[in-house]
Amino acid sequence: MDTFSNLADARQVQEQTFLFTEDGVVETWFGETALPPLRGRKAIEDSWTPFLATFDTVYHVNGQFTAEIDGDTATATHDCTVELIGEPEGAKTRNSNGVIYSDSYLRVNGEWLIAKRVARFIWRDVHPFIAA
Repeated sequence: MDTFSNLADARQVQEQTFLFTEDGVVETWFGETALPPLRGRKAIEDSWTPFLATFDTVYHVNGQFTAEIDGDTATATHDCTVELIGEPEGAKTRNSNGVIYSDSYLRVNGEWLIAKRVARFIWRDVHPFIAA
């Protein structure tokens, strides 16, 4: 999870996609609204690259992480606060998000990869950014 967040913060999306299986799936929910699922590394990269480019700063703070391993598969749930600072709509804002990730992992050639991620954005607070 930390590697995923560090790559997101650096906006290294292509590198981030290699944390997924080749046919990995990402489902994203904002409250009760679902975005179309992303299937495969290319779809993930094509979606996330322009989205993250709209922000000057991307910052993840990871919290609780609970995993269950069963042979070459695993599931995990983890909490994260995501801070996005930028001008996606013309005025500089700080977009704070509480996210719960529910992941399914597959061990491929000894490496754990994300086969499916469900990202639930539970709360969001958007307000003008005030620099220190």
